[in-house]
Amino acid sequence: MPVSLLILTSLGALIVYGWLVSEFKAKADSFDLAKIPKMESASVILDRNGQQMGKIFIQNRLPIPYDQIPKEMVNAVVAEEDNRFFDHHGVDYFGVLRAAVSNWHQGKVKQGASTVTQQLARNSFDLHERSYRRKLLEMFLAERIEDHLTKEKIMEYYLNRVYFGSGFYGVEAAARGYFWKAAKDLSVGECAMLAGLLKSPNYYSPWNNPKGAKKVRNFVLGRMREMHLITRDEYDGAVELNLSVRKRTNPNRVSYAIDLVRQQAIAALGYDTAMNEGVKIETTFDAKLQTAAERALKSHLTQVESQPGFAHITYQRYHQINAKMEEAAQRGESVTMPPPAYLQGAVLAVDNATGGILAVAGGRDFLHSEYNRALQGRRPPGTLFTPMVAAAAYANGLFPGEPVDDDCIDNHFVMIGGVNGILGEWGVERADNEYEGPMPSSEAVARGKNAAVVRLGYKTGLDQLNKFCKAAGIRSPLRDVANAYLGSSEMCLDELTLAYTAFPGGGTRPAKLFTITRITDQEGNLLYENPATRVPVLPAEAAYQMHSVLHEALFKACAQEVTASGISTNTLLAGKSGTAYDFTDTWFVGYSSTVTCGVWVGFDKPQKIYRGAFGKDLALPIWAQVMNASQVSFPSKSLILPAGLKQIEICRNSGLLAIEGCRKLPGMNARVYATDAEIPTESCDIHGGGVRSYNRDIDQAEWPRAAAAVDLTRVRPIPINAPTLLAQNDLYRSVNPTLSVGAAEDANIKVARATSPDGKDPGTDGKGGAGTADATNVAVALPVGEKEVRKAEAVRPMDLPSAVPVMTITAPKPAEF
Repeated sequence: MPVSLLILTSLGALIVYGWLVSEFKAKADSFDLAKIPKMESASVILDRNGQQMGKIFIQNRLPIPYDQIPKEMVNAVVAEEDNRFFDHHGVDYFGVLRAAVSNWHQGKVKQGASTVTQQLARNSFDLHERSYRRKLLEMFLAERIEDHLTKEKIMEYYLNRVYFGSGFYGVEAAARGYFWKAAKDLSVGECAMLAGLLKSPNYYSPWNNPKGAKKVRNFVLGRMREMHLITRDEYDGAVELNLSVRKRTNPNRVSYAIDLVRQQAIAALGYDTAMNEGVKIETTFDAKLQTAAERALKSHLTQVESQPGFAHITYQRYHQINAKMEEAAQRGESVTMPPPAYLQGAVLAVDNATGGILAVAGGRDFLHSEYNRALQGRRPPGTLFTPMVAAAAYANGLFPGEPVDDDCIDNHFVMIGGVNGILGEWGVERADNEYEGPMPSSEAVARGKNAAVVRLGYKTGLDQLNKFCKAAGIRSPLRDVANAYLGSSEMCLDELTLAYTAFPGGGTRPAKLFTITRITDQEGNLLYENPATRVPVLPAEAAYQMHSVLHEALFKACAQEVTASGISTNTLLAGKSGTAYDFTDTWFVGYSSTVTCGVWVGFDKPQKIYRGAFGKDLALPIWAQVMNASQVSFPSKSLILPAGLKQIEICRNSGLLAIEGCRKLPGMNARVYATDAEIPTESCDIHGGGVRSYNRDIDQAEWPRAAAAVDLTRVRPIPINAPTLLAQNDLYRSVNPTLSVGAAEDANIKVARATSPDGKDPGTDGKGGAGTADATNVAVALPVGEKEVRKAEAVRPMDLPSAVPVMTITAPKPAEF
């Protein structure tokens, strides 16, 4: 009877075993083993020289072949996870028995017996259900894997797939994340620590639990010594070392540059391919220039925050207030940082030839704000925009030497936001600005002479300016008001930087700005390529004329700031600063023959930085640091002078060819570039030269009268018998210039006075006392100067109360012709 029972029991066991083998082997055979090497991998971002800049991913994994995995790493995993890895065939049945006995004695499951191959099967096919059926399927699948793969391949796939905590999948990502080195360069102690993390990656993380990480490292080293995988000396040397891991960073919140590449890669390939398939993304970035741009922005704005008059929260104060939130964000926790109210900035450097972005900093700290101010922030550029006005004019044939008046313009007419006065604050790059009368339009733009630039804008017109801006790559619309000529329309830094590339580009610019040149898959197959194309903007001659203007704007208008920034006056650079109304935004955009760089400084919520915060002081030094750094990899050279362009000498006042009389007056002559069609045919008619030859307008019989226009002593004065100002009040003290009168009285300055026909001093009772001036007699005190004789201009009539006195000029005896 016992024998029969034993036979029946054995037969039943064989039947059950056969059924289990049949069922689970069939299930194991249904899995596609080709899926094992296919893991979600991080896509690698390379700079223009092949240097890795970062990664984008869902799972941060960088697969590597077996020959790049150090032997010590394999031994550490064997010692910690699977002592008999090289001896079993997927399942360690001795280990299973040992674990079962241990768990039975302890009354609960304390040990597992999963081999490396079983773990690979579980992770590859998502077998995470906690049941005996799952365990049996895992065992059969592990044996099938052993039938098809070598031990080396199994270990390679395992170490590329397994999770090491802190967002790192695979040994390469873990090595770079924890130790900032490749896996092949890991020491035996570092290998032991990584192997120790596999049991509980988050608990033993060296960032969360450094003592626990060191303890588990030493345990693994001890197991390796017991298994004779390392010597006693190697063990002693490794356990004595302290853990040395890099500072924790959030791999998903790295920099504006990486985030921009991520966006463009997703747009090119789609989300899944860009983020999961481990593609290689070759970019236009220059890693060294990127670092220089980020450092320049942070260091200089820290200096600005220490300037007298700066009364805002600083970056350092914001950091102190939100230190704990920053630490949580660095750990990868979902944290919403408060809006950074400190002074912000942006830098964008591009390759003039292709439009490839070489460096971008969209703010001072990506961890605080992912808002990219270089590409998304739209702010008024102030006088940084005025070169577009000049370029539009020159592109349509206006001579750069054409005089424009640098004289007073009514605020109400230009509408820049002031209550009264003249164009005082809007972007003039110096606090001591004065009106200087007629000057070449090229000089007006270079020196930021606003009144003259507005008049240049009137010559060009908003329609022509709009057309030019669109051709230059400026997407933002211009405001349909006069102050649009002075940069009141909001624009992005990338638009203006792209537009400026047309000047060193000989009149053409890149079709667009971009970061990605090509993308290949893990096998090297081309997935995406970005060809560089160019579009025309303005004639080559006009582009070079603008280059001359911007070179003067940099080295003459900003001479002191350039010297302080360490830029040599011999370098072939050009650029323009800009300051928005009330000092809310400061800018600088400039270029060499190879690189164009733009800088913006301001607050996210527009407000005055401090009074006197000009673009040449805040933005230019950042630009200078970036451009100095660019000279190493992108040396500049002279721009080619177009064949149809010549440099000529003109008079600043008349815009005609300079003569000896012009040269005798300091600063009166100027040199400008002109085409043959633009070169004046007459010499200066103001400083001792002849009269303009307006043959088409003036008959020969009229020449005596035309010549009299030059000799003012032969001109009969015209009596003024009606009001010339018709305003409600004298905003500009044009009728009663008290400052001039006071100066005459206090400093005993000689003045010229208009006298009434009876010889009395108008405006008095004839005895020196105050009286009531009649409608035809008024005294106006004017200092007698030797520097210049101002030209009389017709004044636009405005409303004026009838009580305002009017000057009468007594005409002398007519001159004989």
